[in-house]
Amino acid sequence: MKDARSFYIDGAWVSTNGGTDAPVINPSTEEAFATITLGSAADADAAVAAAKAAFPAWSATTKAERLALLRRVHEVYLSRSADIAAAMSEEMGAPIDFANGIQTGIGAVHIDEYIETLEAFEFERPLNDAAPNDRIIYEPIGVCALITPWNWPLNQVTLKVGAALAAGCTMVLKPSEESPMSSMVFAEILHEAGVPAGVFNLVNGDGLGVGTQLSGHPDVDFVSFTGSTRAGTAITKNAADSVKRVSLELGGKGANIVFADADKDAVRRGALHCFNNTGQSCNAPTRMLVERARYDEAVAEAIAVAEGQTVDVAGKPGDHIGPLVNKTQFDKVQAMIDTGIKEGARLAAGGIGRPQDLNRGYFVRPTVFADVTNDMQVMQQEIFGPVLCIMPFDSEEDAIEIANDTPYGLTNYVQTTDPVRANRVARALKSGMVEMNGNFRSKGAPFGGFKQSGTGREGGSWGLEEFLEVKAVGGWFPET
Repeated sequence: MKDARSFYIDGAWVSTNGGTDAPVINPSTEEAFATITLGSAADADAAVAAAKAAFPAWSATTKAERLALLRRVHEVYLSRSADIAAAMSEEMGAPIDFANGIQTGIGAVHIDEYIETLEAFEFERPLNDAAPNDRIIYEPIGVCALITPWNWPLNQVTLKVGAALAAGCTMVLKPSEESPMSSMVFAEILHEAGVPAGVFNLVNGDGLGVGTQLSGHPDVDFVSFTGSTRAGTAITKNAADSVKRVSLELGGKGANIVFADADKDAVRRGALHCFNNTGQSCNAPTRMLVERARYDEAVAEAIAVAEGQTVDVAGKPGDHIGPLVNKTQFDKVQAMIDTGIKEGARLAAGGIGRPQDLNRGYFVRPTVFADVTNDMQVMQQEIFGPVLCIMPFDSEEDAIEIANDTPYGLTNYVQTTDPVRANRVARALKSGMVEMNGNFRSKGAPFGGFKQSGTGREGGSWGLEEFLEVKAVGGWFPET
């Protein structure tokens, strides 16, 4: 059993002041492999106080100093990537090859992305050519609470921490209590890289405890949260009394519109994307809308993908999907599959229960529902598991209407070889991101959604600006 009960506060690992121990469960085995401490209000207060004390000096550093630090962080991160991957695989069930690949690699990409963004960013600039005596100044917002989820642990941690460091902010990170171990490795990375004491702090805890204390804390100036819409709503309400800025990246129910002229690999590509990370991605294309002329063929292709998926324990090398993160998520996904069956959706692949030969662990069967209607719960609610729902459409207008008929608006997908239609549909979709024909967004593109998928953006200059205040100065004197 690993002892991980310390917090990283003011440049040192410290013990709790009134917190309680909690197990970290390996979802492949359902057994505890580590013990953390769920912090108390006093622990959160100590971390905020350290960040507040460090802010004046860190916010006054130059761009060159911050760039040098980020480059050191990137270097140490790469040297510890195997440790990060091992932690993620054990804590949240990412298969080890997947953990060593994109789950860890995406963190390095984000740190590098913020290095490039910071190099090009102008913190002081003229308003415009017609107003030479007006100056726009970007200043770090202050102490930031960073609350991150379990499903892509280092993806979200590096998106937030990288932006905060680049902006000149100080911070307190509260990672998910389901996947805390990778963030504790990350704290070691920052310490080794030489992040000044108090600039970065980490306190483990749950949402109701440390999360609530941080989001309502009067000395926290900004909350950046990734997680469920329900939790995002609670954080926004709690933060309102102190009128602090809140940025939210929440749930999704992505539509993947497959037109009859889509490339031959479109359905397979979309189904694999849905099942990726065991379906535990907010931007997963979980609703496949297929033009009726291609519908039967698409259902057959999706069934083949689902039945071709291997499900196995996270520690095994290979190209397979692992377990869901915990029993709560397992029970939720099982209940939603049962709901889809009772609602009358055609169960085309998968179903209730664990895959064959796996009698423990939070494993689920990759599932495909066909002949779904848009009023069914499985089409409206975020399932967060490897469950794909397919329904036909008859016209472009129908597809757009169905895709937009959801409280979410994170990522939608378009598959067509008609470039005019592709662009037209992308403009009509009500979501923060649209990906077409298997083309992912490039490094530095903003990540975020419309409607109940959240507010704010992460990544690139948009992500950096979330951590900055804008000051407008009139009567600026030219400097020589």
